Order: sequence, then structure tokens, then C-alpha cells
Amino acid sequence: MRSSIKTLSAGGVTAFTVVVLAAGCASNGSSDAMPTPTPSYVITAAVDGVTLPPFGEPADYQLGGSYDVDDAVKMVARDSTSEPAEGVYSICYVNGFQSQPGDDERWNIDNPDLVLRDDAGHAIIDPNWPDEFILDTSSPEKRQRISRMIGASIEICADKGFDAVEIDNLDTYSRSEGRLSVDDNLALAKLFADRAHGRAMAIGQKNSAELGERGRTEAGFDFAVTEECVRFEECGAYAEVYGDAVIDIEYTDDLSAPFDEICASGDRPATTILRDRNLVAENEPGHAFEHC
Repeated sequence: MRSSIKTLSAGGVTAFTVVVLAAGCASNGSSDAMPTPTPSYVITAAVDGVTLPPFGEPADYQLGGSYDVDDAVKMVARDSTSEPAEGVYSICYVNGFQSQPGDDERWNIDNPDLVLRDDAGHAIIDPNWPDEFILDTSSPEKRQRISRMIGASIEICADKGFDAVEIDNLDTYSRSEGRLSVDDNLALAKLFADRAHGRAMAIGQKNSAELGERGRTEAGFDFAVTEECVRFEECGAYAEVYGDAVIDIEYTDDLSAPFDEICASGDRPATTILRDRNLVAENEPGHAFEHC
């Protein structure tokens, strides 16, 4: 989770086909940027009954507040507390491996054993987000309980009519002080994927390029949602696993190049957008949105 937004929310076998894609940049509209054709792989089949996002089409990432969808946009991500965008493919954000701000009672009081703790019994928090506890995924019993609790948010997404869910903070093993493993988190991710697929929703891997194929083959993720894969030179790692089934968000405060140059590059995902770091709603100070 690289953006600074705080939200409030409580795969299967794939086949690949080689195609050539081309796209330019747009800021809520068209652009004169010249496209660069990019040979790449496109996912053409996934879990039966699950519809994948329309990769290659423009997307918007509205976690900080919902607003009217630009006419060119064909898919939108919103928090599970929001309603899906009408008339476009809708992705529901769920924090799957950490508590949400304001969730102290739910986790630290009602279910204290599900919060990861140090040797002194203190809750281990995300160093970048001091209001979020890291959840303890270290045993099958705990993973089942976490899955049921977080699964309620996934069910809400399905009931509202979202088409897919993205699960954030998969990489808590990297800040767990050695108490969690990749295997632990992938096992929990598999439970989330099974629940999403059971409701005919696709499920996206959020970041964690270092997993390689394990996110798809072991957890069952259908696609990837990446933050700054261009900036951190990780896009190729996602493409090797998910082909064109990647949605990338770059941020205005840390661009590796002007956005029109990024859009013209052959190294970016087919769906690449630019947002302000805080993901604020349209007409709020600091709002920024462009798409390739």
C-alpha cells in the first residue's frame, strides 16, 4: 500500500494470447501523445463464471471518494463502503491483512489473538500507518477466522454489485519482524480468492511483485493492481505472471518521467493511470487524474 489514502472498509487457470496494444495519454480526454506498440500477453480465460476487467481500457482509482466517471473510463476501483460505479467494470477495495483505522475494538479488543504481537505482547503496527494493526496469519485457525471477518467485506462488495475485489497489504510478511511468512499470507489470500470466486467476482493481487507466479498459481489471483510499477521498475515482473491483466497507478509526487512519456513507453501496463497520492475526489484541492 503506497498511497497515503485511508479508507473505511470494515484464480484459477488462465490462458494467454499474444497481441499488440497501443495507447496514448489523456487527461480526462484525448491527447496528442504518440502511442508505442507493445507486444504483450492478454488473459483470455479465467475461473468459470468470473468476468475479468477490460484490460487496456482506461481506469480510475477512486479510493479517496467517489465522483462522476469520465466518459472514456471503463473500470473504476472504489472502497467497499462506496457504491460501484454505474455502467463500468467496478473493483472493490478491501484491506485484507491489516486493520482499518478506527477498527481497534473489532480487532485489538474483541479478537486480540488475531493481532500480530511482539515478545512483550504489544501489537505490531505498520510503520507507515501507525493506526493499522498487522493481522496474525501464522496458523490455519487464525487464517480461517480472519477470512470470515474480512470475508464479510467481500460479501458486501458482491451484494452491492461489484465485479471484482482487490485485497490490500498482502505484503505484511515483509514488516512482521519475521513472525509471518509468504506462505502464511498466500494461504489466507487463497481463502479470500475462494470466497470472491464463489460470488462470481474476480480478485486482484495488490502489489508484491516479488511473489512471482505464486500469487496466481497458489492464491488464485486473476489480475494485479500495482502502485508505481513504472517508478520502481516492477512492471515486467507482473507482466510475466499476468500478461496484460495489470492495472497500474502512478502518482504525481514521484513520477519517474513525464506522464506522456510513460504512456508512450512500451514498458508500462496496458492500463496505466496517474493519480494524486491522497486519491482525493474530483473538485477537491490536489485532485489529479490522467490515463493513457
